[in-house]
Amino acid sequence: MLATEGLTLGCGGDPVVRDLGLEVAEGEFTVIVGPNGCGKSTLLKALGRVNDPVSGRVLLDGRDIRSQRAKAVARSLVLLPRSPIAPEGITVRALAACGRFPHHTLLRQWSPRDETAVDEALEPTGTTGLAGERVGSLSGGQRQRAWGAMVLAQDTGVLLLDEPTTYLDIAHQYDLMELFARLHRQGRTIVAVLHALAQAARFATPLVMMSGGRVVADGAPGDVVTAPLVSEVFGLACDAVPDPRTPLVIPHERS
Repeated sequence: MLATEGLTLGCGGDPVVRDLGLEVAEGEFTVIVGPNGCGKSTLLKALGRVNDPVSGRVLLDGRDIRSQRAKAVARSLVLLPRSPIAPEGITVRALAACGRFPHHTLLRQWSPRDETAVDEALEPTGTTGLAGERVGSLSGGQRQRAWGAMVLAQDTGVLLLDEPTTYLDIAHQYDLMELFARLHRQGRTIVAVLHALAQAARFATPLVMMSGGRVVADGAPGDVVTAPLVSEVFGLACDAVPDPRTPLVIPHERS
């Protein structure tokens, strides 16, 4: 469904992502991890048709994503960036309603189907009671859930999530990740950038580890979250304890 071919990304100077080839299989929950500055978010934005490649290309359903109309792409995938900024004064419900824009045409404007989609996006994100509140007045965690409602309302087959649990306490982090896992089980394709290795391993069906703008490992979480790889990529000496659900990383004491 989504793939890159020889993808190089950057803005002047050295590339941030170098000659990267990646396949995102349909129906997978792909999680990308790696140290700060390794190109995770830059790659995700390219998958979402935000960043233009220096060279190479991103393919959506076998076609170059840059050759496809923006509105058509928005009906196929949605990108939730890190720390998005909402328009001044917009309410939570109005923000969620923005997700319906790609489905409108000159002949098809707002309809009861859109109202239902917004209602169904507010409820699982826990924002129904906040629907009339201005997004700018909310706490960081509440704002993140409001943006999650907009993503759900857009009702696409592919969700691209850049650190979606930012600002959330640990309980709300797992509530939101369980929501995305439920959507994955229902057939959505999800690509998420996460920092917490335990959380990434808990939800990933394939886990992708990046370093220096390249993919260094791609596979089952238990095969990727290993002591040698964590030490090499993150510079963290540790033990990696196998676990049926989440490999556990135990750092060594710093000398």
